Amino acid sequence: MSHPSNIVHCAGPADPHALDGISRRHRSGDLDKLCPVCAGYGQWNTQIDLISHRSIRHACPKCDGRGWIETGDDMVPSPDIIRDPGAPPRWTVRLDTSDDREGDDREGDDRE
Repeated sequence: MSHPSNIVHCAGPADPHALDGISRRHRSGDLDKLCPVCAGYGQWNTQIDLISHRSIRHACPKCDGRGWIETGDDMVPSPDIIRDPGAPPRWTVRLDTSDDREGDDREGDDRE
């Protein structure tokens, strides 16, 4: 038996109902600042049924779903997949420098 539904599509975190049912992420580790894209939620609904509250969610590409970004020199973990010849792919965590560092003149920087 089908149930009634009222599905709403959201294009981004600023849309109405995009953050329904999603809690703001707690700050973990040394991350410094709320993500400017998702405002600390780390994800948003791309579709939500306003009757059953079932949803399809999208992880924030700016903060990788953490809700917080690093603005200093600390390394930032990012999920990645390693592929070795003759072995199945496996998940790992890659540590990179942040692209949101404050106090640096990184635009137009010609590094070698």
